[in-house]
Amino acid sequence: MVNGCQTKSILEYLRRGRGKQEGGTDREESRKKKREKNKKKGGSDDELEDAQKLLVKILHISESPAPLVVKASPSAKDVRPYIVCCVVKGMDFSTGNALKRFLSIQTKLHEDICEKRTAATIATHDLQLVKGPLVYEARAPEELKIVPLGRKEIKANDLLRQLQAEAEEQRKQKKRQNISGLYKYLQLLDGKENYPCLVDAEGAVISFPPITNSEKTKLGKTTTDLLLEVTSTSSLQLCKDVMDTLVMKMAEMNRLTAVNKDGEAGSDHEIPRPEGSVPTPPLVLEQVRVVDAEGNLRVVYPSKADLQTSLLTVLH
Repeated sequence: MVNGCQTKSILEYLRRGRGKQEGGTDREESRKKKREKNKKKGGSDDELEDAQKLLVKILHISESPAPLVVKASPSAKDVRPYIVCCVVKGMDFSTGNALKRFLSIQTKLHEDICEKRTAATIATHDLQLVKGPLVYEARAPEELKIVPLGRKEIKANDLLRQLQAEAEEQRKQKKRQNISGLYKYLQLLDGKENYPCLVDAEGAVISFPPITNSEKTKLGKTTTDLLLEVTSTSSLQLCKDVMDTLVMKMAEMNRLTAVNKDGEAGSDHEIPRPEGSVPTPPLVLEQVRVVDAEGNLRVVYPSKADLQTSLLTVLH
């Protein structure tokens, strides 16, 4: 073939042949890189599952330099005997409408698992504004003073009368029997000689369940660390179940806020996490002990028996 062809034709032939070979190699290399890229992007099933897990890290009493303690007085036993508390650190309420969404979650839990506050009541506080140790007790209505959310300091009996009058006015204006908001919980204290309350180290009442929290420890957009409080007339286990549910919702919100932070911040709908992405940093919980008047442990939350769900990974 060489003898029958001109040199130019031979070189052209070789060039075309080599180009085909090199092109084939390039294409195979390109396919290989693409497969590796897709594999890396998709990740294994285990990696995907880990990325979608809700993570919670628990700091035990021994790990906290100043663990919060709640002393339960015998006076609360006949009024509202059960209380469970927990500290949550690292929430972000500054992004979008995160705080509004969190308060909405609390309202929905009151309607659902708390059975319109008849079974349990949730209270949330800005931890930086809480002065411990705390005392959970019961006081006579004329002795219990609180600065309710959005109001001035008032005695509990006067507050209930004021709220009752507002409820009647609301009924007249709307011309219907049903009332909404705080007013629908007033009857939960009917017949009670004393009212339950959570008191801080400065003597201020920061919670008056099942009616209201105090303006003193009100959550704000700058709040990052919270004290969670669940009280009940029914059972200690119910308090823990409600707390479990609240922590789960907060872990979900923590992940959602992190995902939205650089994108559509504050959206009410979760943006799917990119496949194979790094999991959101865990929500940090600090154990809180509730002790009796003699200092004997009544309950600590969260314990190893709490937060038992396949949707959550608990780091101890």
